[in-house]
Amino acid sequence: MSDADIGGFSKAHLDWIPPVSTPASGLTENKNGSLKFHGNISIELPVNKPQVQRSGYAAWRTKDRGRTIFGKQLWDIDAYAWMALRIKSDGRKYFVNLQTESIVHTDIHQHRLYARRPGEWETVLIKWNEFVRTNHGMVVEPQAELLKQKVRTVGVGLIDRVPGPFELYVDRIWATNGLSAEDKQEDERMNEGLLTNKHGEKIRWGEEKAEQAGS
Repeated sequence: MSDADIGGFSKAHLDWIPPVSTPASGLTENKNGSLKFHGNISIELPVNKPQVQRSGYAAWRTKDRGRTIFGKQLWDIDAYAWMALRIKSDGRKYFVNLQTESIVHTDIHQHRLYARRPGEWETVLIKWNEFVRTNHGMVVEPQAELLKQKVRTVGVGLIDRVPGPFELYVDRIWATNGLSAEDKQEDERMNEGLLTNKHGEKIRWGEEKAEQAGS
């Protein structure tokens, strides 16, 4: 979804990307493939719709899970303390969005998706109790506790209103009480290809250029 739904000019795409092997190391970035959320943000307003006063956003979310004979299917993450996301970000201001079966169906619980290493795969942890209740982009008071037993959808939105292209890869999203040894090993494995400086310390491309300039 994007502001194109109300007449705006932002473009949003959601693609599945198959696993990619790195020729130099033979490593596979993600064994199950990944989701690519990409497009272009525009803050241009439609001239024929004066009621539209704001544009410049794009987002996606999971589909409702449907119903069974026992009622609507929801996720129960009450036993877990964290949400984990394995992502590769371009560094833009993304938010994680959660919908629950609350009384106000337009409420969304949000948290900033902080990327520590833009351009690289990384695992981000967010505490469930740090999500903020919002409605139509505005913080709602009083804040209500996230209904962890009744999570309806999970998604990501880009609302920084900065014109230009965007690109975010998502390998997986899950509930956890801490990263497993396998998750930590995956992060370390994907960082094995980093360069090293003259002291043997791991550095990234931007740091390598800066060091060359200073040497």
